[in-house]
Amino acid sequence: MNAPPAGPLPAPGRLPRRVHLGYALGSLATGAFGTVPGLLLLPYLTDTLGVAAGVAALLVLVPKAWDVLVNPVAGRISDRTASRWGPRRPYLLFAGLALALLFAAIFAAPFGSGSPAAGYVAVAFLATATAFAFFQVPYVAMPAELTEEYAERTRLMTWRIAVLALAILVSGAVAPMVVSAGGEGLAGHRWMGLFVAALIAFGAVGAFAGTRAAPTGRVRESEPTLRAQLAVAARNRPFRALLLCFVVQSAGVATILAGVNYFADQILRDPRTGATLLFACFVGPALLVMPLWTRIGARVGKLRALVAASLLLAVGVAALVSAPLLPAAAIYPVVALVGAGYAGQQVFALAMLPDCISWDEARTGRRQAGVFTGVWTAGETLGLALGPGIYGLVLQLSGYVSSDTGTAAAQSDPARFGILLGFTVLPALLVAAPLALLRRYNLPTANDDADRPVVVGNDSR
Repeated sequence: MNAPPAGPLPAPGRLPRRVHLGYALGSLATGAFGTVPGLLLLPYLTDTLGVAAGVAALLVLVPKAWDVLVNPVAGRISDRTASRWGPRRPYLLFAGLALALLFAAIFAAPFGSGSPAAGYVAVAFLATATAFAFFQVPYVAMPAELTEEYAERTRLMTWRIAVLALAILVSGAVAPMVVSAGGEGLAGHRWMGLFVAALIAFGAVGAFAGTRAAPTGRVRESEPTLRAQLAVAARNRPFRALLLCFVVQSAGVATILAGVNYFADQILRDPRTGATLLFACFVGPALLVMPLWTRIGARVGKLRALVAASLLLAVGVAALVSAPLLPAAAIYPVVALVGAGYAGQQVFALAMLPDCISWDEARTGRRQAGVFTGVWTAGETLGLALGPGIYGLVLQLSGYVSSDTGTAAAQSDPARFGILLGFTVLPALLVAAPLALLRRYNLPTANDDADRPVVVGNDSR
């Protein structure tokens, strides 16, 4: 499978609408896996399996941190894969279906509660994270091979983030409802695991089928070793700056996600519907503002739009620190602003990644999209893993009390303060602070060069 195939070259211009939608369907899988473990796995461990918050944080962190090692390997393998479906699409199907099956296994709970159950979750989550790496890395690599038009990548990412927002809404809002409808506790989580697995499988098969007529790219000359390829990625200064910023911001977003259930239970005092309402207010407006972000990006450039969206996200989530003093009717509109900022932050960061890949190809003459996206998704996965770990540590330090009943225990005032701080001020800092790194992102904007591969000279450091 390592011989370069004769296949279509990357598309020079606009893509059919069916390819936009087909590619975007893969975000049902990435959105569901990125959302539900971050939302429900930590509470599942602390409030259903009775695992101490600090240990639970470690169990959530380690398997996803494993992807930091696996993702670049998955990228290199997909870069060198030759098949009649192209180098990326086979992984959408086979790794996607494996991801769905293993996700259901995480919440199968064959050992009930306690230490054996916690160990089982850790192993199952590790296997699921590995399958996710082999789905996500080829999936994220595809835009650089689907089109070389600067503005078309933003359109492609707008479709993808719109479906991603829908996936977050469906998985994040409906999954807790499935847990409740299934009887809470172990039984409810088993039903939830099956529901999310079906969503992942639909997204994976949809992306595979929907991109069958799209340009797939072909294997090109690449560096001979993984170490050499990683060195190329490290020398790409715009990529390095964007990656570091996105990793830290992902940790901030994941910290918010990890705290949703705790915030709804202990701050809003609404354990049954609070999490669902938070997600509806977070994701619903995000879907509506996608066209607006596209126009803003076309007017001011992706970089400035990314900064603006990130600041909106950070300011909005910081404002939620006043939630204990406000009625719920005042809290949910602020959450909507946070969602609008999150939508733009995701759209522009992901639209800037293919620009970095094209710039590197123009500089080196080598297309290594898989390695760049492997490093990117490894960093993103690390950030998403750090979020629940950070939040779990805050819970541990503030004295959070675990439970094995399926219902959260009563918490002290310091524990409730930790829940609030971890959901608001801490993620706001994680989203805003890394924007300073973008000063080293020096690719042209759309106003400089919108329709051809980006070349800014040979200084990549």
